Amino acid sequence: MNQSTLLQSRWTQVLRRIRTVTSEAGAGQLVDELVGGTQPRIVAFVNAHAMNSVMADFAFFRALCDADVLLRDGSGMAMLYRMQDVEPGLNMNGTDFIPQLLAAHRGRRVALWGTAEPYLGAAAARCEAEFGVEVVSREHGFHDAEFYCEQARAQRPELIVLGMGMPKQESVARLIRATAPGAPLVVCGGAIIDFLGGKVERAPHWVRRLGVEWAYRLLREPRRLFQRYVIGNPLFMLRAWRCRAAAAR
Repeated sequence: MNQSTLLQSRWTQVLRRIRTVTSEAGAGQLVDELVGGTQPRIVAFVNAHAMNSVMADFAFFRALCDADVLLRDGSGMAMLYRMQDVEPGLNMNGTDFIPQLLAAHRGRRVALWGTAEPYLGAAAARCEAEFGVEVVSREHGFHDAEFYCEQARAQRPELIVLGMGMPKQESVARLIRATAPGAPLVVCGGAIIDFLGGKVERAPHWVRRLGVEWAYRLLREPRRLFQRYVIGNPLFMLRAWRCRAAAAR
């Protein structure tokens, strides 16, 4: 399979699985649906970096497509949708949506797995104070996958927030879903625990409204995010144009 065909195949499969949320009421209904599940489920988010990553990592591509709910994250994905003549709906980024899930789990058992101390402890304290959850397990994000599966079996959290970054968190999420007792909701949260713990600061509201929060983050963490944004964003747009051209043919 040549690169153009591979791009069209993988991107099309991911895009078909993304759930478009068109209103705040729809977002609230999704929260209710996720909290009320009777089987283990995975929520994952698809941004420009994820779309680039599926081209280089088949295991990640499979894990992303295997999530129970995929949500669109970021202005780059909105541009891709419009290039495909599809309305993108709301920007369902994890940094805004995961706190809604935490709030909906008030009084329930939650696990935070990712980042490191002191930010992990700060995130746990904030979640308990602000959202009223019971953090029954907090672990850094550098253990192997089986460790987190054992924690899920031992602690039985109802909500598991993974902050390990792509592609590890998506792989871990699949294993937890396959082995965990009960019906935990497993959320692939990227940097959410860093945000909750104060390690990473959100961009001002006006920056977020303009859809350039990525630029704010790049200015704050240029070394870590150079590859993702300075190299990755132009590559994503090139691939988006190629995908559009292939669809037109």
